[in-house]
Amino acid sequence: MTMDEIIDFTAALDGVLTLRPAPGDGTPEISWGDAFFYYAPDGTLPKTGQPFATVVTKDYPGDTTSRLDRPGAYRVNIAAGKEELAHRTGHTPAPGTDGADDSDDTVIAHPVYAAAGWLAVVNPAGRTAEDVRQLLRTAHRLARTRYERRARPGE
Repeated sequence: MTMDEIIDFTAALDGVLTLRPAPGDGTPEISWGDAFFYYAPDGTLPKTGQPFATVVTKDYPGDTTSRLDRPGAYRVNIAAGKEELAHRTGHTPAPGTDGADDSDDTVIAHPVYAAAGWLAVVNPAGRTAEDVRQLLRTAHRLARTRYERRARPGE
């Protein structure tokens, strides 16, 4: 899977707002070249909440275990939930632990956000392509459910 294939697949899901920071758009330089996916059927960036998935192309401060400083390396990060994380990794990380792993084409606990139910795949390819698509669908469904719950306050 290429980064563009992942971005195109995720952007095509119902109600997805895709942000692709670039020079001159007011976003922090560190985010340029990355992609962020929100469930936002009205096309407006949510004021609260996080993206349900991201694609990052470089190491961020405090997040270097995936070695994204390698040429062509990138990582897809997916908020698939704690249940899916436990299913995929065999355990639920405790807060303050991580899923440090730099294996390519392997579903891993996110190096920083595993305790919040995030999974990741560095350089997804043939072995994880269908897993990535399924996890993105799961994260999208969870984000849509949260959005709908917030849209019905008091229920």
